[in-house]
Amino acid sequence: MTDPYAERVRRLTALRGCDTVLAGIRPPSVAEQLHTLRAVAADDLLPDFYGEGGPVEAVEHRVAELLGTEAVAFFPTGTMAQQVAMRYGAELTGRDAVGLHPLSHPLLHERDAYAVLGGLRAVRTTNAPRNPTAEEVAALDEPIGTLMLELPLRDAGFVLPTWDELVAVVRAAREAGARVHLDGARLWESTVHLGHSLAEIAALADSTYVSFYKSLGGHSGAALAGSAELVRSARAWRHRYGGNLFQQWPAALAALAGLERELPRLAGYVAHAKLVAEALAGLPGARVHPAPPHTHQFRLWLPHPADALNDANLALAEEEKAWFIGGWRDTEVPGVSLAEVTVSAPATELDAAQVVELAERFLRRLPRT
Repeated sequence: MTDPYAERVRRLTALRGCDTVLAGIRPPSVAEQLHTLRAVAADDLLPDFYGEGGPVEAVEHRVAELLGTEAVAFFPTGTMAQQVAMRYGAELTGRDAVGLHPLSHPLLHERDAYAVLGGLRAVRTTNAPRNPTAEEVAALDEPIGTLMLELPLRDAGFVLPTWDELVAVVRAAREAGARVHLDGARLWESTVHLGHSLAEIAALADSTYVSFYKSLGGHSGAALAGSAELVRSARAWRHRYGGNLFQQWPAALAALAGLERELPRLAGYVAHAKLVAEALAGLPGARVHPAPPHTHQFRLWLPHPADALNDANLALAEEEKAWFIGGWRDTEVPGVSLAEVTVSAPATELDAAQVVELAERFLRRLPRT
């Protein structure tokens, strides 16, 4: 039987040894991560204690500045932060229903925590593979306390609405008496497509969650931003949920490093993702969505079994020190597989011709049919 942990270590080791990387980043070692933390930590900076002071307070202030909100609370996980935001909306409005997309994170990846822990009910906002429209929210057949919008909607292909669509759906939620919460785990890179700043986007909502590791390269951690009243309540519920850790300075320092180093680069990654996606769309039988990408992440389908694609990518990495795209999974269409492509710093070293050349080297390693 294959040992999943051993396989994961093998893949990470192969990726770390690559000179060329198209999708993703070379995972840093513990020593490299400690070096990053030292670089952003002032000599006289003291640790935080139960969420107060130190790097935790520093990252909360920085996020409040970026999002233009009154206050911010640091959380160990985004799942916890969003449970607190949804619960707060239910308490204020007296409505236990939350407007959620069927592909949203709470419905797909949190083991129904919103219901099991929060006593909340989900009202599906739309079955379309995108965020709901204003018309769909206005037509909901029961009142909701909170409308959650995931920007971008990851499991639909990292798709975003237009700015006008976003403004309209927020207005519809307000007219229906609902609060608006943004699942902004990947909000950092959404400003390009939306054409507005982080603060302008966050200003539309009553609360916004952001992640520090998905795009910024942090260790873990999240933030919940909004009014002072929201954050005061969030700190109380963070304690109740077991999130008031004694010290979180390593995660907070890594978040500060990501805000300093990766955040300014994300717009460039988004621009380069369009070039990469266009090059990959020309591969035999390939399909890219969305085209062009809305962020620096998009979906790619190829007409081959997932195992064959993953084996070819690992062989390419181990034998030629080049990483194409990993993480392939089979779809409901036999013989067609899907991967999520993340374009970051290593990919920006490749032009369109180099992307195609790397793809061809990868495809040559697939079994002949």
